[in-house]
Amino acid sequence: MGRYAEAYASWKHDPLGFWAEAARDIDWISAPDKIYGPQGWFPDAICNTCWNALDRHVIEGNGERKALIYDSAMMGKVKHFTYAELLDKVATFAGVLQRHGVAKGDRVIIYMPMVPQAVVAMLACARLGAIHSVVFGGFAAKELATRIDDARPRLIVSASCGLEPGRVVAYKPLLDEAINLSKFKPETCIIMQRAALEASLVAGRDFDWVDEMEKARAAGAKPSCVPVAATDPLYVLYTSGTTGKPKGVVRDNGGHMVALKWSMKNIYGMNPGEVFWAASDVGWVVGHSYIVYGPLLHGCTTILFEGKPVGTPDAGTFWRVIADHGVKALFTAPTAFRAIKKEDPKAELVKDYDLSKYEMLFLAGERGDPDTIQWAEKALDVPVIDHWWQTESGWPMAANPMGLEPLPVKYGSPGVAIPGYDIQVVDEASKSVPAGMTGAIVVKLPLPPGCLPTLWQNDEGFKASYLSDYPGFYKTADAGFLDEDGYLYVMSRTDDIINVAGHRLSTGGMEEVLAGHPDVAECAVIGVADAMKGQVPLGFLVINKGVNRPAEDIEKEAVALVREKIGPVAAFKTALVVERLPKTRSGKILRGTMRKIADGEEWTTPATIDDPAILSEIGDVLGNAGLRKKK
Repeated sequence: MGRYAEAYASWKHDPLGFWAEAARDIDWISAPDKIYGPQGWFPDAICNTCWNALDRHVIEGNGERKALIYDSAMMGKVKHFTYAELLDKVATFAGVLQRHGVAKGDRVIIYMPMVPQAVVAMLACARLGAIHSVVFGGFAAKELATRIDDARPRLIVSASCGLEPGRVVAYKPLLDEAINLSKFKPETCIIMQRAALEASLVAGRDFDWVDEMEKARAAGAKPSCVPVAATDPLYVLYTSGTTGKPKGVVRDNGGHMVALKWSMKNIYGMNPGEVFWAASDVGWVVGHSYIVYGPLLHGCTTILFEGKPVGTPDAGTFWRVIADHGVKALFTAPTAFRAIKKEDPKAELVKDYDLSKYEMLFLAGERGDPDTIQWAEKALDVPVIDHWWQTESGWPMAANPMGLEPLPVKYGSPGVAIPGYDIQVVDEASKSVPAGMTGAIVVKLPLPPGCLPTLWQNDEGFKASYLSDYPGFYKTADAGFLDEDGYLYVMSRTDDIINVAGHRLSTGGMEEVLAGHPDVAECAVIGVADAMKGQVPLGFLVINKGVNRPAEDIEKEAVALVREKIGPVAAFKTALVVERLPKTRSGKILRGTMRKIADGEEWTTPATIDDPAILSEIGDVLGNAGLRKKK
């Protein structure tokens, strides 16, 4: 029996004992007597996440160890923070928040670019027991407004701008518009001014980050960590739902720490003091778990990178960062590697850098295609580990657990179920299907520590979204199969969330925007395969009768509308006017069949279709636009 099989069997045999043992690695204010109950994991324990991420390491004599390296390829600037320095900044900003009335249980929205202040703000909230909700910087005003209305924050932390290759994205006008649109009005905004674009501040509401830090410092305001229940929320992170109420995934304090700390060693093979780099964004779950909390809880050095895999300045940027900072493991999305591969197909630039300390590449966020994985293996000569998890889980569900033992790689599979997760593949009646057969991927309840206990202020929505379709199981909304060795293969989303460059986006949300165009009668958005981004959205528009404007004009306006309402992150660049949409007799649009036609896959006419001729019309429109892929 290998170490993985042993660990999995030990969890299966005594799950409470397994997690009680893992919980010993956390510094509790009051350790758990009870491991699991109706309220969740470690229900009687008291703790503080910021204490475990910062204070603990300083007190244990590791204050001079590097905690955070900020590397901005956008500005050509690098800054290092030791654990002691980061703690000083976090405690001071906690003082700023406290002076503005933020207390335990209050929500704080963080709408920031990839700058150290974003990490400081997150940890300062954790220090006070306040609940942060990070919104991806540059998200459109309407999206930000719905999150303001759902979270009802006491305060918002933002910046004047974000930097993208070749352009500056002004955040402040988006923030102002969002507050204008939202029904709930936050009392205070703290704005970090960036030299690239200074923002105007609203008197009485907006305060300058630097001024506020100086005031808190002068007043000696450095609050200590506030004790919270292990089951109290640490953060809310909004994920793409279909239309309607935003889905705020809640993360607790205790279970989250236990799971992340365990994962750093056992999955990612990291030891305290080593350098871990998750090339993601703090606005996504990977940024929360593996830029901020996981590495710091484990005493690692984490990298905060402001830049892109290509174009800042070239396809060698990732290798530069690895070489400059002695990175042991990099975690990113397959998209990043597809972009690098496109620019530097022979991986010539790797030769320019010393990657002697570099040991592992982890990929997640979308399906790791075998081509990209094999290219990376050859270019870097290190294990390339695809793994699978979700915003909801907060940490890996299936992986190749490098810290327990490296297992054989099977291309196309993100590995095996991690201890804590009983992953099964079932049919519509929740019955297990045989190995090799595709079905719905589900996880037997209860979910392990670290996973969402509920949705923010929406227990009913939580049950409806995740628990009601397969009684006794959590619905992942992914489809796939398990092979005879227990390796999981994740083939597609079972709903209409598409995956654009590792960002989960709702086609339903895009359809809602398109339907708002005055000339559009109805529409459908599908995710089509894209060599660079994994998937990109493609819109189909049926125009109102009597409209006699050129179709191209309406198509261009539709693209602009999605960009304005959802943001460039949607990568929505193509809309096509069609006569009609293929539907079932009950009126459901056959998006799956349309996607197969666009992707050049084998397809059959669904039995429930209303008028089969429409499918060939769709094929013709795609063909004329040069978008129909050849089989």
